[in-house]
Amino acid sequence: MTDATPDATTDFPARTLRIGTRSSPMALAQVEHVSALLRKHEPELAVEVVPVTTRADKWQGDLAQLGGKGLFVKEIDQLVRRGRVDMAVHCVKDVPGDVPLPDGLVFAAHLARDDVRDVLVFPAGSARRTLDDLPLGATVATSAVRRKAQLGRVRPDLDVVRVRGAVGSRIEKLDGTRPTDTPFDAMILASSGLERLGLSHRAGHVFGLDEMLTAVGAGALALECRTDDDGVRALLRRLDHERTTTEITAERALLHGLRGHCNSPIAGHCVTEPDGRLSLRGMVFSPDGTTFVHAHLHGEPPHDPTALGTRVCAELLRQGGRDIIENIPH
Repeated sequence: MTDATPDATTDFPARTLRIGTRSSPMALAQVEHVSALLRKHEPELAVEVVPVTTRADKWQGDLAQLGGKGLFVKEIDQLVRRGRVDMAVHCVKDVPGDVPLPDGLVFAAHLARDDVRDVLVFPAGSARRTLDDLPLGATVATSAVRRKAQLGRVRPDLDVVRVRGAVGSRIEKLDGTRPTDTPFDAMILASSGLERLGLSHRAGHVFGLDEMLTAVGAGALALECRTDDDGVRALLRRLDHERTTTEITAERALLHGLRGHCNSPIAGHCVTEPDGRLSLRGMVFSPDGTTFVHAHLHGEPPHDPTALGTRVCAELLRQGGRDIIENIPH
């Protein structure tokens, strides 16, 4: 991650910064990283980590039955709103895009984005390294309908099965460390997640964005606080990476316009071209990937990211994206 945007605000008030987070190893690693960045600006900053095991973390079934993956952030948001914690660190891809943030909360900053790509991970000791190495009918595990749909486009012969849980426990399942583990031939995970856990060496095939377009917000962390907490908001702004915030704004405008539910295979990715123009791609898929719509547009001066996201959304809807979404069971 790159250095944050400078901020001329005064020193953070003498208080302990309470950070609410999920209790998974990934979430805790992310909070530790944010804490280290904040201490570069406030060396004496006292941080209290408040871990929470959410209902979504405990549930091993289909998240749609609980109300979608937004449950990963909902309980943490409530802690921030009630003043029990001062801020939260969220993976942007886990934040629902069809509704605004809860009243009184704001994303004060986004950290510089990590690798957005998905990767194929093979069991420990496997000689396989690429997607083509998988035999016909091989079993591939993933929890994302977006990944399943796009994998179905390139390898419809594969048996894609659902797997949930923390990244470390998923890899343990892949490696078959317990006698009761279901054998998988491969698993799809986020490159950024492996990197944050020090597991980048487990990545096999790295999917190009033409093979598997990313989730909206992939690889990005958002720092959330109360809108009226000026001290925390100013502190977090020091870590904001302006380009990432701009690109995320475009992607989330696209997602908001599509109003997809948690079972909607939607992908979107924005980049800033060398000439400064924004470039946004968006896709909507049927669950098996056989039907899809695609749009790719560039921003026009003055490079309004919300306007670009709205334009790409409108193009996807013009091509029939709404019909695809509405025909997918909730």
